[in-house]
Amino acid sequence: MRPCHAYSHTRSRFGCRSLRRPHLIALCAACALTLCSENQHTAKSELDETQIKALEEHEISQGPLSVLQTSVRSGTQILVALRNNRKLLGKVKAFDRHANMVLENVKEMWTEAPKGKGKKPINKDRFVSKMFLRGDSVVLVLRNT
Repeated sequence: MRPCHAYSHTRSRFGCRSLRRPHLIALCAACALTLCSENQHTAKSELDETQIKALEEHEISQGPLSVLQTSVRSGTQILVALRNNRKLLGKVKAFDRHANMVLENVKEMWTEAPKGKGKKPINKDRFVSKMFLRGDSVVLVLRNT
């Protein structure tokens, strides 16, 4: 058994065994990736530059950021839901691991509730040619198929 870097448990060839609940065996996300690459369980300070680059490429191409990566490469639009209940539809030019994005040709959409009783909400939108989006406001990213 080897120690798992992400949680307080050890990893056997059958999966991750929790130290708090030894009767449960589950595979954590880090150990699942380790099946592809043994570099996951070594500290980044112990890896050389090429191994770090390969590890980051694997994380971007196979993980949740793969939606952004495919959008950058193919030039397709994505829909981004934000914390302020607004949605953005646009093309990703660049992004990082924090979900910070540079977007272009963005349509921002939101709903405003008018003051007064019995009035229906109004859908509003605006066009922004270039935008930097801070990643902490991102809730959801969807491909536009």
